[in-house]
Amino acid sequence: MTDKGQPVEVGILVYPGAQLAAVYGLTDLFAVAKRLATARGGGTGTALRVSHFAPDVSGGAPTCSFDTDPELDHRLVAMILPPSLGAPPRPESANALAGWLRELHSGGTLLCSICAGAFVLGGTGLLAGRAATTHWSYAEAFASRFPEVRVDVDKLIIEDGDIITAGGLLAWTDLGLKLVDRLLGPTVMLQTARFLLVDPAGREQRFYSSFSPRLHHGDAAILKVQHWLQTQEGWRSTVPAMAAHAGLTERTFMRRFRKATGLKPTEYCQRLRVGKAREMLEFTGRSVDEIAWSVGYGDTSSFRKVFYKVMGLSPGEYRRRFGVKAST
Repeated sequence: MTDKGQPVEVGILVYPGAQLAAVYGLTDLFAVAKRLATARGGGTGTALRVSHFAPDVSGGAPTCSFDTDPELDHRLVAMILPPSLGAPPRPESANALAGWLRELHSGGTLLCSICAGAFVLGGTGLLAGRAATTHWSYAEAFASRFPEVRVDVDKLIIEDGDIITAGGLLAWTDLGLKLVDRLLGPTVMLQTARFLLVDPAGREQRFYSSFSPRLHHGDAAILKVQHWLQTQEGWRSTVPAMAAHAGLTERTFMRRFRKATGLKPTEYCQRLRVGKAREMLEFTGRSVDEIAWSVGYGDTSSFRKVFYKVMGLSPGEYRRRFGVKAST
């Protein structure tokens, strides 16, 4: 349940041309996860609510077309933009939804796209300067429409804190399990995967997990800093600069940041830096010293200690297990 006693709500945007198999498949996946969570909790497990939203033909905000808890007010923790079986959504369609999605994001809602849904997400401008994935056949068209986005179709899922993008048509199963892991925990995720006969691909291991920051905490000043910290300029910053960005005194900022995120600002930035380091260890042949410097550590030994603390593996061990290229 949320801090206000409401179920954790996941929305799915059924835009024109959206793949209905993914829409209803995700709905069923979350229903299974909810049932398993409730059974584990003796009938008092975390409640999971699913709602579908359809664009308003008159140009207004999308309206709810299906809701497992229609008597409650909406408080979306995540919004999913499903794949499409046809051509990617046209710019005018994506632009009509951009303001609504940006408003959700600014309020702490996690935005997720699958396959061609990335074109709707790209229309918000929120992917600028970030890495994102989509279906491999759409890579050229996506890069042409959104040149400010770093397109990486080699990855099935790219999790970047407040935004998650997934690749192929059936990547909705991977995204669904990732959200179950976030919202209901790894045990329920594994049970859901086993029930559906879906390979969880080792998501129960710490070194497979990505940093999943708390975003839906209601503190607008702290959320503003969190969004900023997702950029390189943010996570290289100091506590005084973060406090200034939030418009708060350092003491107030430290207290509110920890209350909202469960971490000290330095711990939060460590996890962001380790996430960037993991990507370089996996997909580049750069030395550990070079990677340490790239993510803001002048002292390699300090980087190694932080990496091991967060991941449970040294940078070298992590590369040997998961690196695409040979270690240098």
